[in-house]
Amino acid sequence: RKCRQDILKMCYEKKTAFIGGAFSAIDTLSVLYNGFFQYRDGWENRDMFLLSKGHAAVALYAVLANKGFFPRERLEEFCGCDSKVGVHLKKGSLPGVETSSGSLGHGLGLACGIACADKTGGSPARTFVLMGDGECNEGSVWEAAMFASRQGLDNLVAIVDRNRLQSYGHDDKVLNMGDLAAKFAAFGFHAIDVDGHDYAALHRAFAEAEACKGKPTAIIANTVKGKGVSFMEDRVEWHYKWPDDQQYIKAQEELK
Repeated sequence: RKCRQDILKMCYEKKTAFIGGAFSAIDTLSVLYNGFFQYRDGWENRDMFLLSKGHAAVALYAVLANKGFFPRERLEEFCGCDSKVGVHLKKGSLPGVETSSGSLGHGLGLACGIACADKTGGSPARTFVLMGDGECNEGSVWEAAMFASRQGLDNLVAIVDRNRLQSYGHDDKVLNMGDLAAKFAAFGFHAIDVDGHDYAALHRAFAEAEACKGKPTAIIANTVKGKGVSFMEDRVEWHYKWPDDQQYIKAQEELK
């Protein structure tokens, strides 16, 4: 709830988009960073997290600030003049921001490279990557999936924020991805379908991924775009717009 309030405030004050996708992903990120992600700044064997759906950067900023990766005051820098805390991620701009983002479809490939290097070098580190389901339209995602399976990257966890609503509309009307868990399983992943807003179910899914050996894991987190604010839920316009004054007040009330 605190992270959603931070996301709302940043998008309202700076008049920036992508609040819907940030709200759908925030529960998954909260569970990941509260028990399964091992990180210490400068630690060679730290786990790595890549946000492939980089337009949801506000969600990652909120989680990192609330977990103490950097002072909360830095959230005020979001989208400011000459700020490194941008609408999209910039590698090294803040502790915990491991890669830059922009074009979709690259995160899983980058994560595969990191995971493969760690596995080859005997590192205990694990690599997590969060993608959007619309992003899975990209062929590069499936090329990376084949590589991950072929290399047996059991230190890799690919998470898909399955809110079924991409920038142009519902995914079954744009380019129907169908059963994503079945697709990843066909590509050699251990695939888990989960309610992406159920904290206990997410906890079990990450624990299952941690125990999986010999193959990478794909967690399909079934979510609702704009989750947490009634008038934003499952509405395509909240991919692009920010709340006006009255909407901001109403959203604040709901998030209390």
